[in-house]
Amino acid sequence: MPAVADFPHLNASLNAASAVLLLTGWVLIKSGRREAHRWAMLGAFACSAAFLACYLYYHFQVGSVRFQKTGPIRTFYFTLLLSHTILAVAVLPMILRTLFLAAKGRFDEHRRAARWAFPVWLYVSVTGVAVYWMLYRL
Repeated sequence: MPAVADFPHLNASLNAASAVLLLTGWVLIKSGRREAHRWAMLGAFACSAAFLACYLYYHFQVGSVRFQKTGPIRTFYFTLLLSHTILAVAVLPMILRTLFLAAKGRFDEHRRAARWAFPVWLYVSVTGVAVYWMLYRL
């Protein structure tokens, strides 16, 4: 098991991998490669699920981490963090519904659900990396 101090980097890597797999899945479905799309999206889901488990483990161990910067960057950080957090909570049921519809072969409904779930999921994955960068690397 990684050291607790390594978890923020691991979490950012899982978010980045999820974002890459989401974009890959989008390109694949647009080019008609359904089976490859399926695997890319399941990979994105696995990365996001692993992120959630690691995120919860880390924060149960260390608590919350305070953002130390001041000025306009602080306002930007908390605005980004707020939108990221709200959408991260909202996207989970969207993802689960979209995956359920695909698994049931209800592809018209799946497509409609994915039109909402995909951009929110991508935003959450990308802003997760940005939050990490601002909190631990800035």
